[in-house]
Amino acid sequence: MCSSDLGVFGVGAALAGLAGVLGGNAFVTEPGMAATVGSVIFVVVVVGGMGSLGGAFVASLLIGMVQTLAVAIDQSMLTVMSAWGMKPTPQHWAYPVLELKLSQVAPILPYLMLVLTIIFRPRGLMGTREG
Repeated sequence: MCSSDLGVFGVGAALAGLAGVLGGNAFVTEPGMAATVGSVIFVVVVVGGMGSLGGAFVASLLIGMVQTLAVAIDQSMLTVMSAWGMKPTPQHWAYPVLELKLSQVAPILPYLMLVLTIIFRPRGLMGTREG
């Protein structure tokens, strides 16, 4: 290992320690906490681009803002459709989905972003092409 590798490792370890200190106060620290946070971290890495630190940063901000905005808006598609003059009835096939509030679907929005990223930009937001 050369000295630059040791420096990068040291900075990474320091950032991991800082994340542990900050995250320990914000989240419940338990043995199974990787099950709750790990999947969102995976989404952030894939959406940002594998191996791209800047991409992971941008993706984490984007996913956090999308989820926060979804909870803050708290409207359903029925409200939007009513504003446009469309009034679906409870017999409509999509009525159960249309009456869901955006805050209820906020937890699945990162996974929707993951699917859209894989479809339209498989390397992630800031991933580079190989070869």
